Amino acid sequence: MARPLQRYVCQSCGSVSPKWVGQCPDCGAWNTLQQEPTAAVTPFAQKHSLKGGGRVLEMQPLDAVIELPRRLETGFAELDRALGGGLVPGSAVLIGGDPGIGKSTLLLQAAGRMARAGHAVAYVSGEEAADQVRLRARRLGLADAPVQLAAATSVRDILTTMSAGKPPALLVIDSIQTMHSDQLEGAPGTVSQVRSSSLELISWAKQSGTALVLVGHVTKDGQIAGPRVLEHMVDAVLYFEGEGRHQYRVLRAVKNRFGGTDEIGVFAMEADGLAEVLNPSSLFLTERDRPVAGAVVFPALEGTRPVLVELQALTVRLPSGATPRRAVVGWDSARLAMLLAVLEARAGLGFGTSEVYLNVAGGLRVVDPAADLAVAAALVSALLDTPVEPGMLAFGELALSGEVRPAAHAGLRLKEAEKLGFTSALAPPGTKGVGRLHVSPVATVGALVDRLKGRR
Repeated sequence: MARPLQRYVCQSCGSVSPKWVGQCPDCGAWNTLQQEPTAAVTPFAQKHSLKGGGRVLEMQPLDAVIELPRRLETGFAELDRALGGGLVPGSAVLIGGDPGIGKSTLLLQAAGRMARAGHAVAYVSGEEAADQVRLRARRLGLADAPVQLAAATSVRDILTTMSAGKPPALLVIDSIQTMHSDQLEGAPGTVSQVRSSSLELISWAKQSGTALVLVGHVTKDGQIAGPRVLEHMVDAVLYFEGEGRHQYRVLRAVKNRFGGTDEIGVFAMEADGLAEVLNPSSLFLTERDRPVAGAVVFPALEGTRPVLVELQALTVRLPSGATPRRAVVGWDSARLAMLLAVLEARAGLGFGTSEVYLNVAGGLRVVDPAADLAVAAALVSALLDTPVEPGMLAFGELALSGEVRPAAHAGLRLKEAEKLGFTSALAPPGTKGVGRLHVSPVATVGALVDRLKGRR
């Protein structure tokens, strides 16, 4: 039978007591315990009810006038762009990437530049000794940067050290998979350890106002190692992309509570560290004396930044009976199969007896659906062995019916192309030209084939 629940709650600190006492055992206040009227509950509800005994929250209106925190500049314009304008005090940022891609190098350079700008910066390495980090800093020209350095893996030791004095403006943890919390059993890197260590570090960062940057390992599938909830706990998730054998790196934001997603920052790995690439379009375009069949320029939109990339296609005729191969680098292979089907069904082009190869030049991965028309133009150009007109680019989304659908932010794409000297564009109907750049509307894939064959 249910019985009434007798409880006394301190009006000062929220402490709960089963009987009335003159002095609160938790905060020490006198005569603050008051009995709260409660309904009759079962013993199970008495043990697990969360409707009382807590601290009364101070609710604020949404339109309250407060001073917003000022972002911290990292010294890298490309990194600030990917973050949405810089680091927000009290935020938690997770940066992941393949081994050797340059995560530690980028963060050490950013920490050194921020320290030279007068910010208090702490760098904690769980993978390398302090002397190893100093050797890298010397190679990067940051030996004299006033960065506070430590090699540790205990979260308790790190937070005790950070709380002993004034909290730093930036705390870098390299990496979160090496951190260990003594509140749980288990080796570093396990799901429970990563989750617990991240929670403690993030909670401390939000209370102290320190910008926290966590380095995360990735699995062979390219995902952040550890629990998926880690990406939900942080405020921003950045992926450092690129091939270890290539010079260029792309920092892509896939989550950002303080800015837009899909923003990118482009870097080049040089002898003295990572250098910013302020004009990425010049990297992903190939300079040649004469046009080549199968090469088409596409104005991609990465977040709010237009980037011109070159799409390269190659088709090879096979003898009858051979199984053709399809290989894609930098684009979705399933979408390539769909475009080949559309070109065969709606334009009468036969790719069934040809091997098809598609490549995005420069190592960039394109996810913009407006690349359909450019890919189709590259495939048709390669199959017909007919180069695209010099100074021409293409963009637009293809439907299964063969129609060309409008692309978002066409004006931004064309402005970037016009700035780099392009004079014409194949685009969906209704797209307006910019400056000296003329737009040739293409309504269907059939019209695209006619245009590339020379029939207007």
